[in-house]
Amino acid sequence: MGSGWDSMATPNVLVLYGHGINCDRETAYGFELAGANAERVHLNTLKDGDDSIRDYQILALPGGFSYGDDIHAGKILAVELNYKLGDDLRRFIDDGKLIIGICNGFQAQVKSGMLPATDGDYRKQTVTLTDNDSGRFIDNWVYLEANPESPCVFTRGVDGIYLPIRHGEGKFVPGPGILEKLKENNQIAFRYKPGCNPNGSIDDIAGICDPTGRIFGMMPHPEAFLFPENHPRWTREKVTVEDTGRRIFQNAVDYWK
Repeated sequence: MGSGWDSMATPNVLVLYGHGINCDRETAYGFELAGANAERVHLNTLKDGDDSIRDYQILALPGGFSYGDDIHAGKILAVELNYKLGDDLRRFIDDGKLIIGICNGFQAQVKSGMLPATDGDYRKQTVTLTDNDSGRFIDNWVYLEANPESPCVFTRGVDGIYLPIRHGEGKFVPGPGILEKLKENNQIAFRYKPGCNPNGSIDDIAGICDPTGRIFGMMPHPEAFLFPENHPRWTREKVTVEDTGRRIFQNAVDYWK
């Protein structure tokens, strides 16, 4: 693609998979439904240089259990991203492209330093996602509220959304002084609706972006709610496509048009 890529063309999305990532097909399908060209690429293919993220406009880090969540959820993948693909990732970010991390992908983002990057440093970890307060894995649905002042590309036009969660380490904990910066920069894109915080996240944080709004991570799974029929009460409530997680992917695709 390179610098000559036509910004009006259909964006190409690299959906990472391999080593325990297991939501890659649903994530790719979400982008395809939004009108993108989505390709699943194995992490080893990138590490070996047989493919490059430079040929894509959007990078997706899906959910799952990369490397079995050994050490901590997303930690080993974070190390791989920094030390095997670090230069390409920094160039990708500098080129103004988009990155989304979902659940395990979000865990890898914060542990690699890709998020929140409040000071522009995309390799310094300043927040974490750790064990749920309940001490157990959670599989449920939650209500989210979006921050209308956030620069986040992926949440544009979204007021609130109902999405499934499934994680054991989803508690968002910021380092000293970081919460204040997140609020000041409007980098908190999603919060759990009051009374719906499933994991004890500080300030009910469910998703954040970098200062540019182009890099986004969230714990709930938009790729698991692509059709009204996925909703647990779709037969009783008037659920439409606009209510689904497809909106997150559509916003990313529309960014290039």
